[in-house]
Amino acid sequence: MLLEALSSAILGLALAWGAYHRLSHRLPRRALVLATGVAGALFGAFVMNTALDAGNLLTMLLGAAIVSTASLSLLLRPAGRLRHSATA
Repeated sequence: MLLEALSSAILGLALAWGAYHRLSHRLPRRALVLATGVAGALFGAFVMNTALDAGNLLTMLLGAAIVSTASLSLLLRPAGRLRHSATA
């Protein structure tokens, strides 16, 4: 159980660091991005463990990666300026 939680937290941290490194101009502060990545990964591992009730590390890491990526995608800001139509 501890190995699974630690592995998913490290995976979430790596995903968050990679996202911040690549998209730092579209993300908020680094501390928020890293915390969101780790929290998303831990929650994803918890959901996979609860739903499947299996000790398979690979499926739990897959769930951790999916939820962590989805959580990080919610932090993204638009790339350019938003344009509003004059007729709207």
